[in-house]
Amino acid sequence: MSGFVQLLLDQHIPFMRNALLVGLLSSVAFGIVGSYVVVRRISYMAGAISHSALLGIGAALFLKGRYGCTAADPLLGALVAALLSALAVWWVSVYAREREDAVIGAIWSVGMAGGLLFLALTPGYVDAMSYLFGDVLLVGNWQLGLVALLDMAVLLIGLGLYRRFHALAFDEEFAAVRGLPVRAYSLLLLCLVAVTVVVLVSVAGIVLVVALLTLPAAAAGRMSASLKGMMLGATLVGFFTVPTGLFLSYEWNLPAGPLVVMIVAFVYLASWVLKGASRVGGEKKS
Repeated sequence: MSGFVQLLLDQHIPFMRNALLVGLLSSVAFGIVGSYVVVRRISYMAGAISHSALLGIGAALFLKGRYGCTAADPLLGALVAALLSALAVWWVSVYAREREDAVIGAIWSVGMAGGLLFLALTPGYVDAMSYLFGDVLLVGNWQLGLVALLDMAVLLIGLGLYRRFHALAFDEEFAAVRGLPVRAYSLLLLCLVAVTVVVLVSVAGIVLVVALLTLPAAAAGRMSASLKGMMLGATLVGFFTVPTGLFLSYEWNLPAGPLVVMIVAFVYLASWVLKGASRVGGEKKS
């Protein structure tokens, strides 16, 4: 433990502090937005958006490596691709006559395939694994600032429009009858998912993002009867699992992203067991 703490406090080595800060900031994002995703049951849409982000990452690295475009940052590329995918998923779900699941699957697979092709065409060696499964230790100060801004946007919009998103998540038809523009708010919610995906890519990578969006909220949902309690619980799960995953990755020399996801999965399993045990105990008392 002392070596990990010393590394965090070392002023000349910022990567571990940046990793911890990004992880804690991400916990707020996936606590709020992940709860909406779980309640509204749009995890498959979130999966398509997250996997299509690789297309933006690959395109940004290709532009930077082949043409020297310094403005093409992978995080910005992921943000653009994720927002465009959110718009496409929303349009398909609202207006398109094609099978929604087929089109979402196409967005999912084309985003991955296109991103991998761009990475293959990029001059020099590009470690695709760090983008697929995350490498939070590579986050620099500039990326940390961008993640903080995105996290603030998620916090302000996700909580500022809480009542509207609450109505949309639990009873869309009733919300439409009450005059709420459900299509517009559905698009805004998907854009929030896209922004959260970009925040989480730094922590867990593209493949494992959906786990961080859904498992903490699902675990918190088993212990809370309200959406606000679910958000708070999912955020606290993140505050516990991210530092724990970083510490274990340091001690065991293993990638942090997969470790964080495995710890979150363990928390979800524990919540399932505890909920079942409390239910059995209540039945025995009655």
